[in-house]
Amino acid sequence: MNERAALTPKEILVELDKYIVGQADAKRSVAIALRNRWRRRHVEEPLHGEIQPKNIIMIGPTGVGKTEIARRLASLAQSPFIKVEASKFTEVGYVGRDVESIIRDLVELAINMVKEEERLRVEGIAQAHVEERLLDLLLPPNGQKSSLGGPEGEKSFTLTSQQLPAQQTPESSTRERFRAMLRDGRLDDREVEVSVKDMPTMPMIEVMGGSSMEELQSNFQDVMGKMFSRREKTRRMKIADARAALHKEESERLIDMENVKKEARRRTEESGIVFLDEIDKIASRSGASHGPDVSRQGVQRDLLPIVEGSTVSTKYGMVKTDHILFIASGAFHVAKPSDLIPELQGRFPIRVELHPLGKAEFVRILTEPENALTRQYVALMKTEGIELRFTDDAVEEMAAIAVRVNESTEEIGARRLHTVMERVLEDLSFDASERAEKTVLIDALYVRDRLKDISEDQDLSRYIL
Repeated sequence: MNERAALTPKEILVELDKYIVGQADAKRSVAIALRNRWRRRHVEEPLHGEIQPKNIIMIGPTGVGKTEIARRLASLAQSPFIKVEASKFTEVGYVGRDVESIIRDLVELAINMVKEEERLRVEGIAQAHVEERLLDLLLPPNGQKSSLGGPEGEKSFTLTSQQLPAQQTPESSTRERFRAMLRDGRLDDREVEVSVKDMPTMPMIEVMGGSSMEELQSNFQDVMGKMFSRREKTRRMKIADARAALHKEESERLIDMENVKKEARRRTEESGIVFLDEIDKIASRSGASHGPDVSRQGVQRDLLPIVEGSTVSTKYGMVKTDHILFIASGAFHVAKPSDLIPELQGRFPIRVELHPLGKAEFVRILTEPENALTRQYVALMKTEGIELRFTDDAVEEMAAIAVRVNESTEEIGARRLHTVMERVLEDLSFDASERAEKTVLIDALYVRDRLKDISEDQDLSRYIL
């Protein structure tokens, strides 16, 4: 069991607070949902299989932290996570993405996650194998030609008297001295001939159709790939490049793909998280019975089996969706959660409202989180040798301007801060590498000088901020 996935709700809340300001209700809900997964794993059968995840709908305007909460939650649990926009899917029989592709994409992410973990696990073994293969190229068995151009590389490389003892050195001692030089990087610029497996180039074949055609296309390309086996190709390259190529090949060889597929399917089924954004866009307004609303209902009905719990066919095997956690979100300005079809509403029993952000929250967003915007820009300018400082009144001024622009134009929440900060620091970012002055102080006056005309002109701010 992953240690981080066993965090208590309070510990999860503390971790989320490091990156997300406010929205306590939403953070509590997702913390409980994540902890309930751990609890379910410790429940004995037959009740273990009967406990379903309590899916969540987060309601709130854009830029208040809905996506960030779900993304940080998945990172905490180290779970396969995918964010999709519900409006990108269409009813079965229409041109567009099939809803089952959500699960197939989630499995692909899980495969990559597990492969990376396996690659780190076999890192030491792979490095040892690569080292031996490189030494075989440098010091081939007696009678074979060295890839360096002669027996034991004599024509391309010789050891000095300081590197070899005066008396004749046994082959094993020579190999160990080459090993030491290889590890020190003294041979990195030497060229060797390496046989590496080359992936055959196949033409992309597009299969037209609806529903399950994406899976059919993927499987067809896999079959074609197996028909054309990987060929070995001899290439001449520097040892530094050969080490990287051989390391990749050795890592692939050491990883048991069957175990990777099995573990990826298990993680997808037991701890996968799907974030369905813009779910309000597929909600049918009350009383609508024709036009685009009918198509929206079709998408909802296609999503229903996935959310309820079904088995989806993927190229890595069958995947059950019964215990995947679905977190939906939407602004719900026009439609309401009650406009979703009743069956889908029932599958999202937890509803939390995220509140619009004001000046106080913007000030905290600019300064408190570990990835706060002010910290990001300080780090960016440090790479140019510039010490960037923000005064408290500068932060207050930027927060106030962001709030005013949100109120007078479109409400995009904390995303407005990115635009404001970029505009404030535009001149500095442009000529930072040429500045003689290495300490720059950003105060309220500095902020007003660069934003006063724009923020006060509503038409101008629509385009610029």
